[in-house]
Amino acid sequence: MGPLAGLKVIDLTHVMAGPTCTLMLADMGADVIKVEKSPDGDDTRRMIPPKIGDQAASYLMMNRNKRGIVLDLKTPGGARILHRLVKDADVLVENFGPGVMERLGFGYEDLRKDNPRLIYCSLSGFGRTGPYKHRRGFDLVAQAMSGIMSFTGEAGGAPAKCGPPLSDITAGILAAMGILAAYTHRLKTGEGQFVETSLLEAALVQTYWQSAIALATGEAPRAMGSAHPLNAPYQAFETEDGWIVVGGANQRNWMRTLEAIGAPELAEDPRFRDNAGRMAHLPELEAELAAHFRTKPAAYWLALLEEKGVPCGPVYDMNQALSDPQTKAREMVVEVEHPTLGAVKTLGLPVKFSETPGKVRKAAPLFGEDTREILAEHGFTPEEIEVFMKENAIVAR
Repeated sequence: MGPLAGLKVIDLTHVMAGPTCTLMLADMGADVIKVEKSPDGDDTRRMIPPKIGDQAASYLMMNRNKRGIVLDLKTPGGARILHRLVKDADVLVENFGPGVMERLGFGYEDLRKDNPRLIYCSLSGFGRTGPYKHRRGFDLVAQAMSGIMSFTGEAGGAPAKCGPPLSDITAGILAAMGILAAYTHRLKTGEGQFVETSLLEAALVQTYWQSAIALATGEAPRAMGSAHPLNAPYQAFETEDGWIVVGGANQRNWMRTLEAIGAPELAEDPRFRDNAGRMAHLPELEAELAAHFRTKPAAYWLALLEEKGVPCGPVYDMNQALSDPQTKAREMVVEVEHPTLGAVKTLGLPVKFSETPGKVRKAAPLFGEDTREILAEHGFTPEEIEVFMKENAIVAR
């Protein structure tokens, strides 16, 4: 069941950052009750194809291992239900716009009155303090304002966004970490607390190297393609039939790289003798190494570099990455049974536990799939559930 079995989480999140957080908790065994808005649910349900059957692939990916309930929190019935769900919950996670939860009567100060042990986690674009606290945020904006887009891409090129929604996913992981830290505190003291993070902060923590350079020198790092701002060679090189990456960054791996490519004379070249020289003459270094790597296929170089002990790897597309034997060996692609689609492939758990392993045990819920079950668990009678249906406070299957 996972190390968090027995932890009850009310998930009031949507799209990416918040669902990443609750996905992490669910994968580790928490009972996550995903509360979707009525009448249309999580926005990922309506993202453009691809779809698997009639279900959006993006929704299926982000919401496995969760139970689903649909509420209209603006109705008296919807509000009543949420208050009862929260009363004995361990954690509530939300990523609504600034002030929305407070206006609905579900802010932290409102809910802690009934449940002082509640850990209430809020994710937002810019955080709950500061001059931008009222702004809404998106991953694109966070990547731009954190500096990431200024040093991503090829040298001299236009600002480039990282391919994945970096700040969304990082914010979700940070939120899960914060919740578990608060849970540890509660185990010691019995006290709940408010936990928050933001997309901007999540993006900023991805800039440790570049921030170190800027804070130390006053100079803003610029885009370097796949190269490293502090070590060389540490980048992608084109071979005869594809691209590989070579991690010859420290002195030992630099010497091993030269041994692999048969260029021992470069070790004595004053431009490349140490890392400082290699960084100062990076274009010349790249040209020298590229000339060697273009002479043979990728498989040849990867085998030789690995034999010499140089960190290296192929540059994969997504299909290649998901079918790699190491990906499979680590169970990072698994199947889960969906109630209408049958077996659906999804990503596996990135954290492994020796004694309490997590598992992808449930597919993402259909819209309103678990509404009746969850309401019954919380003491609502069939008659009350029918009243909620007539009030449009819920959607139930």
